[in-house]
Amino acid sequence: MSEEKLMPQLTLKAIFLGIALSMSLAGANAYLGLFAGLTVSASIPAAVISMAILKLFKESNILENNIVQTAASAGESIAAGVIFTLPALIILGYWDVFEYWWVSVIAGLGGLLGVLFTVPLRRSLIVEEQLRYPEGTATAEVLKIGVSGAQGARYLGIAAVLGALAKLAETGLRLWPGATQTATYLGSSSAIAYVGINLSPALISVGFIVGLNIAILVFIGGALSWYLAIPIYSAFFLSTDTALITSFSEGANPSDLAYSIWTSKIRYLGVGAMLVGGIGALISMRGTLLSGIKSGLNSKHISEALHYDHRQHDMPMSLVLWTIVIFLVPIFFLYQSIVDSFGVAITMTFIMVITGFLFSSVAAYMAGLVGSSNNPISGITIATILFTSLLLFWLMGGDSVAGPAAAIMVGAVVCSAAAIAGDNLQDLKAGYLLGATPWRQQCMQAVGVISAVLVMAPILNLLLRAYGIGAPSLEQPNALLAPQATLMASVTEGVFGSGLPWGMVLIGAVIGIVIIAIDHTLKTRGSSWRAPVLAVAVGIYLPLQLSTAILVGGLLAYMANRSHRVNGTDGASLKNGTLFASGLITGEALIGILMAIPIVVTGNPNVIALSVELPGVVGLLVTFAIAFYLYKVSIRSKPTI
Repeated sequence: MSEEKLMPQLTLKAIFLGIALSMSLAGANAYLGLFAGLTVSASIPAAVISMAILKLFKESNILENNIVQTAASAGESIAAGVIFTLPALIILGYWDVFEYWWVSVIAGLGGLLGVLFTVPLRRSLIVEEQLRYPEGTATAEVLKIGVSGAQGARYLGIAAVLGALAKLAETGLRLWPGATQTATYLGSSSAIAYVGINLSPALISVGFIVGLNIAILVFIGGALSWYLAIPIYSAFFLSTDTALITSFSEGANPSDLAYSIWTSKIRYLGVGAMLVGGIGALISMRGTLLSGIKSGLNSKHISEALHYDHRQHDMPMSLVLWTIVIFLVPIFFLYQSIVDSFGVAITMTFIMVITGFLFSSVAAYMAGLVGSSNNPISGITIATILFTSLLLFWLMGGDSVAGPAAAIMVGAVVCSAAAIAGDNLQDLKAGYLLGATPWRQQCMQAVGVISAVLVMAPILNLLLRAYGIGAPSLEQPNALLAPQATLMASVTEGVFGSGLPWGMVLIGAVIGIVIIAIDHTLKTRGSSWRAPVLAVAVGIYLPLQLSTAILVGGLLAYMANRSHRVNGTDGASLKNGTLFASGLITGEALIGILMAIPIVVTGNPNVIALSVELPGVVGLLVTFAIAFYLYKVSIRSKPTI
């Protein structure tokens, strides 16, 4: 396809709509993230909204809708990068309010670096490794159905309604809990056995899209934490953990105790595994990364080739590299103003750019495995803050007042970059499937970043004044807990004080090395199954209930494939299943954002909750009924798209 025949993409209406959606979605997700510790993936909701609005114009096309969702999803990602880190400065007492220019510069530079870092990654992860990127794949399917008018739109609509109703009943109306779980003490010992599953059709859909291999690896990671590490810790080491013992009385609820052990100790196994996995992923990708940079630097010669393909046209690599260098200057002065030391500020800047690229690569890779919604960006940020805190402790001393804040500042830039990196690759995957031009999407991602950061500080200050952030108090009993930011603050205080579980981090690193060795063995044997360490690390870091739901989705995909093999069909109707799964994600994401509106307006998280709560088994039956419907759609013999 020539450049002249290419459908318009960067049109004014698409740009302005993308800016508006980026700002609004950033605000909605900022509240949800501080309140519940999670954000809602915005790509699919933005695509649906874009299709509805752009159809009002005389001319619009699928690539314009893709551009809109590219910008809009940046708002959600920047919100995650900010709320996971910067509220820690409030919790530490370093800030009293969110200063507008500080927030804008930190989040803006971090987000833009995330866009730039992923330019050489696109060809490696999307074109060559062909990672799935579940939200990106789902977004592309939604956009295709939106313009094709195919019969498959019925599946999309039904699934979206089912996903929305399930989310509304669980989170909004509070008809049943969000997870079915139970735990018990084994015999007379204090060892804890736990089982649970999250009642989210969207999580099952993610497992369906990523497939059984990755779903099993994620579950294995969860099993290592919850079926092995937590029982061992509770049986043999809990008696010496005075902090946990004083928090729980004798005979405490084993489920609550298991979560406390996981939060304070076992989760750090995932941090260690991510550190090793991140380095391993970067080493394994070194060839394609260098190839991407080299080909980017030669993009002028490529563009002059006779058979130029706009679908492989990234931002010029020379522009990317020079822009990164320029961005380091304001970042250095920002750090200099905090630590008041030229040498320390230079060191912080160096750490930021190295860890920023490393963990942006890791985030981009993990998003391809388990999706952006389940991408443990907070784990990446903890690793960054942990390493930075140790170095600053050595450079500045343990009694430094600015040390913890400086580590958070480094982590905030890296977190924003990593969040945007994972989101950017999801959007570029959608564009790759739709035939979009990468450099146009990369530019629009930058526009979305800038738009979102302009509203972040006012929104955060509004929430701070209305509810408070951190632990509840007499003055602010309904404070937003900001769980990730609280954890970040604990890490820095632990380094500059005491109390980090260093043994867990080291054991996690050893686990990562073992998994890398297993994956290398599978590769040399030519096995169709692989064991990427980051998939297991994700499972270690996630609650087991999430990993279990993803496993269910992976099993459904396997059974659907097996059904087609047994019946001699070609499996083309699996597209129906992918479309149905995309609809479930769409419905849940849309209703999640819409429910934020009355919550923010009223300040009451239970504003639409009913007074009746049904048994958890009802939610379990509803979730599995939807999952069964997904399976039935997937095995139908005739494709509809």
